[in-house]
Amino acid sequence: IAAVRFAKPVPPASLPSARAQRRSLAYEHTVSIKLATDDIPARMDALQQACFSQAVGECEVLDVQQHGGDVPGGSITMRVVPAGIDLLIQQAGKGGQVAERTTHAEDLAESVADNALRRSRLEKEHARLLEFQDKPNVKLDDMLELSQRLADVEAQLDGANQEAAQQQRRIATQLLTMRFNPPGVQVGGSEIGNALRDSGQIVAMTTAGVIRVLSALIPIGLPAWAAWMVW
Repeated sequence: IAAVRFAKPVPPASLPSARAQRRSLAYEHTVSIKLATDDIPARMDALQQACFSQAVGECEVLDVQQHGGDVPGGSITMRVVPAGIDLLIQQAGKGGQVAERTTHAEDLAESVADNALRRSRLEKEHARLLEFQDKPNVKLDDMLELSQRLADVEAQLDGANQEAAQQQRRIATQLLTMRFNPPGVQVGGSEIGNALRDSGQIVAMTTAGVIRVLSALIPIGLPAWAAWMVW
């Protein structure tokens, strides 16, 4: 399942090529895996080691969670090169079942182009400011103002470069989240159990609400009852 958000349509003459469009997509994958409870911790450790050792290509572990209770399981989130996605999913589902897999792609073409234009403008302004700074006979006030503007442009340029690096990272690597649960555990059963545990609190809150309503009606009800008795 792919949900891709495209930029606004442009005239056919300026449409990017299919290859260029593919280079601007940032993919995110979410996989649900059914695996025996006792195998989940060891499988998650093996996936981390595969990522740390770069056995599947460039890979980074971003988040690891393990939990027990009524719904034991865990999850691991990685950023990995496209060639390593299927390798990790196959390793994660070995001896188990890949119950669900979804893929989402965000088109960064417009953001990349806007940031590239911003960087180009800042670089040109930075070069012009350096030329003015090197000129002789520059007044002190002008030099101070020029230095302040130069520092501001350099800060903006650093931010644009960092944004460009992050965009390229999202395009070159893909986000992969794998969630593990035992095959016999049903989410619906867990919700029923939670509802049963919360039933006492729900009854208490409802009773308290009724008491509050009756308390509010007493000042009105007593005079009405007395008037009816007199009548």
